[in-house]
Amino acid sequence: MVQEDKIFQAGQEVYIYEEASRPAKERALDLLSRLTLREKVGQLNQRLYGFNAYLRSGEDVELSDEFKREVELWGGLGALYGLYRADPWSGKDYENGLFGETAIKAYNLMQEYVIAHSRFGIPVLLSSECPHGHQALDGYLLPVNLAMGATFHPALVEAAYHICGRQMKEMGVDLALISMLDVLRDPRWGRSEECFGEDPYLASVMAAAVVRGVQAEGVGVVAKHFAAQGETTGGVNASAARIGERELREIHLSAAKAGVKEKMVGIMAAYNEIDGIPCHANDWLLKKVLREEMGFNGIVMADGFAVDRLNMLTGDTVRSGASALMSGVDISLWDDGFALLEKAIHSGLAEEKRLDEAVLKVLTLKFEKGLFEHPYLEQEKRRFDFSACMENRHLAEESVVLLKNKGSILPLNEDKINSLAVIGPNALDIYSQLGDYTPPLRSGVGSNIAEGILQFAERNGKMHVTVCKGCGEEDRKEQLSYCGEQHSGRDGLLFQAIKAAQESDVTLLVLGGSSSRFGQAQFDKNGAVITDRTKKAKMDCGEGVDLSSLKLPKEQLLLAQAVYRAARKTVTVVIAGRPYDLQGIIGETDALMYAFYPGTEGGRALAGLLFGEVSPSGRLPVSIPRGAERLPAYYNYRNSYEAMHYCDGEDGPLFSFGYGLGYGDVKYSNFKLQSDGAYKCGDMVLEFDMKNDEEYAVWGVPMVFVTHFEGSVIPRAKELIAFDKRRLAPGKKVRARIHLGKEAFFSWNREMKYGIDPGRARIMLRDGKKDLWSGDIEFG
Repeated sequence: MVQEDKIFQAGQEVYIYEEASRPAKERALDLLSRLTLREKVGQLNQRLYGFNAYLRSGEDVELSDEFKREVELWGGLGALYGLYRADPWSGKDYENGLFGETAIKAYNLMQEYVIAHSRFGIPVLLSSECPHGHQALDGYLLPVNLAMGATFHPALVEAAYHICGRQMKEMGVDLALISMLDVLRDPRWGRSEECFGEDPYLASVMAAAVVRGVQAEGVGVVAKHFAAQGETTGGVNASAARIGERELREIHLSAAKAGVKEKMVGIMAAYNEIDGIPCHANDWLLKKVLREEMGFNGIVMADGFAVDRLNMLTGDTVRSGASALMSGVDISLWDDGFALLEKAIHSGLAEEKRLDEAVLKVLTLKFEKGLFEHPYLEQEKRRFDFSACMENRHLAEESVVLLKNKGSILPLNEDKINSLAVIGPNALDIYSQLGDYTPPLRSGVGSNIAEGILQFAERNGKMHVTVCKGCGEEDRKEQLSYCGEQHSGRDGLLFQAIKAAQESDVTLLVLGGSSSRFGQAQFDKNGAVITDRTKKAKMDCGEGVDLSSLKLPKEQLLLAQAVYRAARKTVTVVIAGRPYDLQGIIGETDALMYAFYPGTEGGRALAGLLFGEVSPSGRLPVSIPRGAERLPAYYNYRNSYEAMHYCDGEDGPLFSFGYGLGYGDVKYSNFKLQSDGAYKCGDMVLEFDMKNDEEYAVWGVPMVFVTHFEGSVIPRAKELIAFDKRRLAPGKKVRARIHLGKEAFFSWNREMKYGIDPGRARIMLRDGKKDLWSGDIEFG
């Protein structure tokens, strides 16, 4: 049989898999037929930390013995994770990590060794983290997902990820691991920052934009996490999603469906279990829903050590590997379970037919990417200069949400302000505005908020700026004495801040949290933070950092209390990876801006917003609750109950999904809903005029919601079905058209069928805090 697969070219024997003109799957099938069981299992293993695959000294790079042993064990290598990863967990920085020509050198060394130690010269796939930009030295970094969700600007998100994709392509990355499927339902969860928001439609639109942007550059997206990891139990990471099938489908599967439609290359299973079944052992989820219903034909990757976690079901690592494989997982990540698949097959726990199915996907992907013909990177090739790309700056500018602007104090007029105090620890630390999964930065890259303000002041006038940290660990005794009204130690951080606030025309108070790993953080084997309750950790957000409270750090609340008493006028900026409890803040400050970790350009972006060079356009992608005791706070609850109604407090969240102000209002008028007239199954178009009568350029972010009044299942209070975003210059008027496809009105009915559920519904148009228009329709 093997002899028949040979062809002859220029007098030499050539196998089908060696023929570049043949279809990728045909070549993969031929190559698969030649592999031993050990070699097949090796193609599905991604056991190594790639950052341990090399040793670098100056310009010299060599492969580690650990890497060589792994390649020789399997007679090749299927995939390698994190060759370029740099952060405190990996221990890689500019002294010992990869960047520039050393990165290219290391990649070629690695690929050459794998090919040389494979009987058939099979190259390796390289996977790399890209949760909000490439997590590598000199990686192009973006604001976190919550910030990107707040922009409500998918075209800008797509453009930014084009740049990330191009950079990864130049570095030989084949698979970009990107958080984009989780929907935020409990802000106590430390990974809240990785979600685009609390709404499934917003998440699906942004997920599609990410896939288009990255894959247009030839890098495959592995979207994570599938599925319902954002549901959580009590906001605890990797905890149970205690939901039924309808909630799963309505809230948590939309982003994955959108990614599949854009032909994403891979998907990563989630740590959590759904109704008692772990995602990595859920064949209904990974096979019936993902492959049969959604039509996904890419690879399913495990999350780190998740296969071995199945031991709580199986009691045995061999059985765990077999269970994950048979349930639909194709590639492992660091676990032992997939390394034992030979034993699982020999013992009858797993089928070699299913193993071949997974290996075929991996080999086909390698052929599709042209790795067999072009496995190496050009060492002397001129690289693209990503430092000139401003998409991350524009994302930061459009992500900031203006929540309060009493007396139109913003934008600040530098000509009328002689002195400005910038106070708060988050104003001075750029890593506190970057989010989790962040590499080290070069000196001079980006700007913190204090630097952004000082640079603006230097360019634009004679305004005097005083910068004070205000609080910190070293200042705790002073804070406690102040709380007790004992005014001693007036040279400390807190009293320096009070003095600066008293002597300044306006005080900019910067509060918030941090997902910065650049401190004394300890890490689990999968890279999550291990929190120690006996010590004060710098991180209060990020993977493994779940909170029972949504209050700001105590020392910051004491600082805020003191500054609000002392300052003449106060503008507060909150830097965050999740919604915080703002009840002690919102009533005391004159203006409040909320910035989900805005990235390296956050300092300059905020300076431009505060002084009116840019008009705020962000809208909340997640509701801000009145406190952790008032959860859940999401807007799209079911109408079967009166949500967040308690006898001991105000109803509803402090700020709901979609809220946001600008430096003026867009005027909306002349609304018209066009349809086929039946409202049964046809598309609709909502038209309206948008006009800017303000002296500033302003943004309009019209959002269309639907409320169903009846149906076979209890409907939600309202659901986002479309949105738009327009920047209008002063005096500008436009006619906007928002298309409402028939699927915008679909729901999962009582029989769990997706389509129009007959009944009455109301379409509503909103922007920021304003109801603009509504119209009732009826489906037959």
